Amino acid sequence: MNAPQPLAGKVALVTGGAGGIGSAISGALAAAGARIVATCHQNRARAEALIRSLPGTGHQLAQVSVLDSAGLRNLALELGTRQGRLDILVNNAGITRVIPHGDLDDLDDQTFDAIFNTNVRGAFACARAFRGLLESSGGVIINISSIAGTTAVGSNIAYCASKAALDNMTRALARALAPSVRVLAVAPGWVEGDYAARADPAYLQAQIARTPLGRIARPDDVAQAVLAACTLLHFTTGAIIPVDGGRPLA
Repeated sequence: MNAPQPLAGKVALVTGGAGGIGSAISGALAAAGARIVATCHQNRARAEALIRSLPGTGHQLAQVSVLDSAGLRNLALELGTRQGRLDILVNNAGITRVIPHGDLDDLDDQTFDAIFNTNVRGAFACARAFRGLLESSGGVIINISSIAGTTAVGSNIAYCASKAALDNMTRALARALAPSVRVLAVAPGWVEGDYAARADPAYLQAQIARTPLGRIARPDDVAQAVLAACTLLHFTTGAIIPVDGGRPLA
């Protein structure tokens, strides 16, 4: 028996689509029937491998930075011609760097600006560029945030602040783009992958011990939350959906 495909005929754009979380999101949406447009900035080979691995047909790769507003506008025009629509925008691209919160000097202006430019302005630039296509299809924007935006515990102060800004922008965009486009955020805690693998094992185990559900998130946990937001939560907008195993309850 074939699995149901609630996104059959839909087109989803995933920024940073070849990263650990981005790959899981792209895979989950493709398995649900969507045609995937995955963007990458630098690692084209990894992104090409992702496109080849996705179930279904009609997927495409777009090498464009979320900081390139003109490039995003050009991509919107290309999608209008090539795909004919855009139903889902997942703002997944993001950057960070581990800097102890007490080390204010190491969080220099260049690092601070780079984090905000990618994590906040980049998400806004994508919403702005693809608004017309999304409005035409009655689409949805999913911003990948973090519980660091509310707990203020994360890789550095700028990262925490950028995710708080992204949460606030999610709510503002939800109001501004209603009723044509829904806007939500998915906010994981620690997620298995390259970043978690570089963490001190004792520290990571302490976080797991404080998490009521007894583990950190897997990329697929985040992907399934995105899928649910796209296919099930039709009367929800402006919400920040946690995927953290109940970590803030500890």
